[in-house]
Amino acid sequence: MQRLRTPAWIARHVAMVVLVVGFLGLGWWQVTRAAGGNALSFGYAIEWPVFAGFVVFVWWREVRHALRAAPGPSAEDAPPATAGDEPVAPTPAVRRPVRVARVPSTPTEGADDGELAAYNRYLSWLNANPGARPGDYPG
Repeated sequence: MQRLRTPAWIARHVAMVVLVVGFLGLGWWQVTRAAGGNALSFGYAIEWPVFAGFVVFVWWREVRHALRAAPGPSAEDAPPATAGDEPVAPTPAVRRPVRVARVPSTPTEGADDGELAAYNRYLSWLNANPGARPGDYPG
């Protein structure tokens, strides 16, 4: 619970309370306007409490996320390393996507079709000239 008492979290708690109270107040204001004969205000009277509920939902989700995040083991908690142990790199929390180099495929056997060869030359030219338009093709 100490993690929720930092200055940043206190600001989040205060912002949540201010927003919820403000949104509910605006909803009540729209109810009074709707009772006075403004039919459009009935929609807004429903909309503002929904906004308040969304703020509470996001706040609660962030609180649960912060409480579930276990603090990493400190250096004092780790057992001392022996001479034969290799250091183990920590697993990253977010894995980066694997980048794969694109290699042009080799033509298959029997690809002697003239139209296919011409089309492949056209595609190779477009790849070699990225700013060119298809109408600029010299072939």
